[in-house]
Amino acid sequence: MVRVDLNSDVGESFGAYKLGLDAEVLKHVTSANIACGLHAGDPMVMAKTVALAAENGVGVGAHPGYPDLQGFGRRNMNLTPDEVKNFVIYQVGALAAFARAAGRPLQHVKAHGALYNMAAKDAKLARAIAEGVKAAAPDAILLALAGSEMVKAAREVGLKVAQEVFADRAYNPDGTLVPRSQPGSMIHDPEVAIPRAVRMVTEGKVTAITGEEISIQADSICVHGDNPEAIAFVARIRDALAAAGVEVVPLAQVIER
Repeated sequence: MVRVDLNSDVGESFGAYKLGLDAEVLKHVTSANIACGLHAGDPMVMAKTVALAAENGVGVGAHPGYPDLQGFGRRNMNLTPDEVKNFVIYQVGALAAFARAAGRPLQHVKAHGALYNMAAKDAKLARAIAEGVKAAAPDAILLALAGSEMVKAAREVGLKVAQEVFADRAYNPDGTLVPRSQPGSMIHDPEVAIPRAVRMVTEGKVTAITGEEISIQADSICVHGDNPEAIAFVARIRDALAAAGVEVVPLAQVIER
């Protein structure tokens, strides 16, 4: 039986500001990437989101980002590897404490936004993230862009690693994501995105934005739940995966090694 995880970024509300439809998306996904307070989220939101994930049997993950609340962690920052490592330790440690308080293990860690995208290509940055995760949560799985420098770094430091694909993002021929600033970076048509996601899981292939066929490993599919259409999209992906004979399970059941 082919298995895959469905993950989503949640816990991104802050103070009086509500973002996303966490309660709805957590009914459909199997792993949650919970913001840790620097790019989004706060202690009250972290506690509530961990509890919501636990209620739904969803794997709890930390989602550390750059310390950039105003830019939502999507702006590139020029931090040293030591700074990145310590920011990761700080954030992962905080979310791990909330998970522990709720009686849940910290299943995984996934970097957010610009930190994720930069580390996909930057070996030193990827190593800093991996070392931070290893220090703060050595039993956690690092969820990383398929084929990226983060996958290599996780293996080098002895972390379990899962390779992530995106249902609604376009790929470059080298396996990196097409930047959101470029035309065609997002795939909005579910009739295109859903079969594409299923194919990544069942065949290990995806068509790059140039038309080239590239190989890809899909341990987990990232989906979004920030609007009602996105929630419906997630439900349709689950149905399509089931129809293709794919079992959707939390990441810890995909990466058992």
